Amino acid sequence: MATATSSINTINRVKIHEVTKITPMMIPDDDELICLPLTLFDTYWLKFLPVERLFFYEVADLTWDLFDSEILPKLKHSLSLTLGLHYLPLAGHMMWPEHAAKPAIYYFLPGQDQKEDIVNGVTVAVAESEGLDFDVLSGDGIRQAVEFRALTPQLSISDNKAEVVSIQITLFPKQGFCIGISNHHAFFDGRSTMMFIKSWAYLCKQYLDIASSQQQQQQQQTTICLPSELIPSFDRAFINENDPKGFDLVYVNNWLSFTGNDRSLKVLPSFNDVNKLVRATYVLTRAHLKKLRDKLLLLEDRNRQTSPNKLHLSTFVLACAYVFTCMVKARGGESDRDVILAFTADYRSRLDPPVPTNYFGNCVGSHTRLVKARDFVEEPAGTGLGGVAFVAHKLSEMVQEIGGGLTIQGFDEEKLVKLMAVMQRVSQGGQGLGVAGSIHFDVYGSDFGWGRPKKVEIVSIDTTGAVSLAESRHGDGGVEVGLALGKQDMDNFASFFDQGLKDLIV
Repeated sequence: MATATSSINTINRVKIHEVTKITPMMIPDDDELICLPLTLFDTYWLKFLPVERLFFYEVADLTWDLFDSEILPKLKHSLSLTLGLHYLPLAGHMMWPEHAAKPAIYYFLPGQDQKEDIVNGVTVAVAESEGLDFDVLSGDGIRQAVEFRALTPQLSISDNKAEVVSIQITLFPKQGFCIGISNHHAFFDGRSTMMFIKSWAYLCKQYLDIASSQQQQQQQQTTICLPSELIPSFDRAFINENDPKGFDLVYVNNWLSFTGNDRSLKVLPSFNDVNKLVRATYVLTRAHLKKLRDKLLLLEDRNRQTSPNKLHLSTFVLACAYVFTCMVKARGGESDRDVILAFTADYRSRLDPPVPTNYFGNCVGSHTRLVKARDFVEEPAGTGLGGVAFVAHKLSEMVQEIGGGLTIQGFDEEKLVKLMAVMQRVSQGGQGLGVAGSIHFDVYGSDFGWGRPKKVEIVSIDTTGAVSLAESRHGDGGVEVGLALGKQDMDNFASFFDQGLKDLIV
């Protein structure tokens, strides 16, 4: 199950005790090398940075001995079981052979002799905090972004081979532990990531007993099963058979053109210097969102003759409209600068024919809109909305334009090229306002047996500039919004955010 333990290292206030390769539990199956192809929804994200999440679990008076003897073995064993039962491709690697037109995921089914360059397994680092404050990092206040990097696993990506997932488990003595996961953007979307995390958590909590005999463990393997909604489908036929135009290769060629015909699997560099950033979490309560919706609808009634389209005021639209407006004001600067609104939409139910909800892989599409910073400042007289109405209208239009019954044949062949142009605008001084995560992922439902997470963070927003969204951990209908900004911008944002909420209540 575990191989290749490393020596101990001390990095960024975290002591690395071991780096282990967790291999899939040996489940009887046919012996063959599997090549899992990428679809157009995967190749679209081929060069994007990994997505990184942290799950903080509070366990009072947790010692190294208890962590090492009980928690770690259960986490490792259940991970091996999860990979072996249903998630074997995650133990493989992304590779791009010379004869292949596009990269793919390569892995061996259990039982076959493994080649040196294709070894099934997920890299797991085991670490211990040396001075990091669990309560601070798992809180909402302003924190140094670089400290989260010490808890975040590195995804090994070279020119020729890339891991698709890596994990770090970090002990905070007497406080709890943190599970960090990094996943390759060209193999996971957010829904898939959370399906894997919840499957691992489910097996760890419900079925495992490390004290069992080997015979009992073998008997377990034949009876353990996941709930149907957690059993992934890796069947690419749902998508590839409906892609007659070959958008998968169109996007590959777009990337080759963008990178100068470079077939390297290395991803793009970060937009930001994490050492200059701070992080904070802000909460929009159900009451805040209701008040904002009521004010926007009141304004809409007032302007109905000039605004014939009905606003789509979902929680997503309301939260993003408010937060994006505060972000533009916080940055200040030229009112004529470009601002790009961006988000991804899950296409599983929107495609015709639809893709199963348990499809594992990318099945999201990006949507962008170019506006100007001045649009976020202009305020409808007497509303106290301060530009939020404008952003809500734009986001509402974008959501309504997606609709349903989408066909891959009808996709825009220039979609990725246009996104690359947007990225260029951001690199040249424009302000990108993107979204990571979702309020529909139930991230706080990931209980491995030691309770729900105290906090969940999307670390990778510090490299992309996006905001993270999640449902409130208190289950009260609110929204958690995570940001990574420069210190002055964060202070400005906090001021606009708090004042705006006070104005809403008036």
